[in-house]
Amino acid sequence: MPWLKLLHIAALVIWCGSLLYLPALLSQALQLRKDAGFAQGTPPMPRFFYNSVATPAALVAIASGTLLFLIHGVLGGWLILKLGAVVAMVAAHGCFGWLILRLEMGHYRWVKPANWTALCVALAGIIGVLGLVLAKPLDWS
Repeated sequence: MPWLKLLHIAALVIWCGSLLYLPALLSQALQLRKDAGFAQGTPPMPRFFYNSVATPAALVAIASGTLLFLIHGVLGGWLILKLGAVVAMVAAHGCFGWLILRLEMGHYRWVKPANWTALCVALAGIIGVLGLVLAKPLDWS
């Protein structure tokens, strides 16, 4: 089922790109919100991007990865470590959603440090997944 693996890789690339782009969107929205005061709401772009691009890509990546696991029945130490890295990516994804909600409610405190923290967690997850996938052929079974 090469099409399933292709779907998984494509969704993962979109999701990882989204996790790297969301901090920039949040920083811009925070700056615009602070500059505008309470006269305008948060620009809708972060929520739109989160709901329309990042979350569907995450769901497709996780669902197709689960199907690949179930079809091939591969289980090894590298897979457990890779799932741990995916958990870090999911945690960062959830944190970005929480930060979008905080911005929309007008709560700016801790948004900037939490944004950086979520970015670092997302990067750790992305690098972890990439490193484990590339190291898999080196006898991790």
